[in-house]
Amino acid sequence: MDFNHTEERRMLADSLRRSLERGADWAALAELGVLGALFTEDEGGFGGQGFDIAVIFEELGRAGSDAPVLEAGLAGGLIADAGRADLVERIIGGDLKVALAHAEPGMRYDLGPVSASVHDGHLSGRKSFATNAEGADLLVVSAVAQGKTALFLVDPKAQGVTLHTTPALMGGTISEITFDRAPAEPLGDAGTLEARVAAATLAVCADALGAMETAKAMTLDYLRTRKQFGVPIGKFQALQHRMADVAIEIEMARSALINLAGHLSAPAPTRDRHVSAAKNLIGRVARLVAEEAIQMHGGIAMTEEYALSDVARRLVAVDHRFGDEDWHLARFMKLSA
Repeated sequence: MDFNHTEERRMLADSLRRSLERGADWAALAELGVLGALFTEDEGGFGGQGFDIAVIFEELGRAGSDAPVLEAGLAGGLIADAGRADLVERIIGGDLKVALAHAEPGMRYDLGPVSASVHDGHLSGRKSFATNAEGADLLVVSAVAQGKTALFLVDPKAQGVTLHTTPALMGGTISEITFDRAPAEPLGDAGTLEARVAAATLAVCADALGAMETAKAMTLDYLRTRKQFGVPIGKFQALQHRMADVAIEIEMARSALINLAGHLSAPAPTRDRHVSAAKNLIGRVARLVAEEAIQMHGGIAMTEEYALSDVARRLVAVDHRFGDEDWHLARFMKLSA
């Protein structure tokens, strides 16, 4: 099997990396086609497959970007599933930012049930862990209507919507949202939520891989330039062994990501088993890489001014998005039984 990316994906990755190095903003990402690559041709894009998502988010993670691209794919994907081509076109063009509000206080990583409800076109309830909701133009919100969980479109600036927002560990923002009879437009049922969360989990894993590569490069550069006893500390065998272990773990994470990307379109049980296998391994490796990079840098890695601090926080946060190591290990065992 050939695991090399197609020429189109390599070109997209190279263009995206150069654009991010120049400080590309949201409009530049949209113009480059990054948002279009998150959707299939039938949905108005030109990608949407597992490897398309992996290519994009590995570069975003490598650059430490906090642009709400994941939200565009997750909430935008649900909008596409509902047949709202008019909104998807605006998302791909960069004119419309969207975010998903699904998790609720007391929920862990399972997708349901939810307690928010809609009556007479008005939504009431609380949502938590809504990433980049503050800057969104439209929220996709899950709620119970007529005894079934469905999705609704809500304007975050509408009356009855209150956001409590704080900076997120992985970059961007995170919000708790209170809805008090907020106007809600029906979008559709929540039947594709699991599939879209699986794709978002792949995106988080790819983002982590990119961040790990950055942490590795920064650590190697430091080992080559920092001197002690008159020689670069990279000459010390103990640090060479630790760096080799980090490189091996990152390659294992890359293999898990490739495996997940290749199975993203598989039937649900098979797809979810590979999602859990990859997320369990990558969550563990991400934390290991962050810890080893900090240890090998020494005290400078603990300063806010040094770039590694942001990368380390991003890697630590990986395990807390869409299921941690323990949760995915338990799900993998259940699905494999």
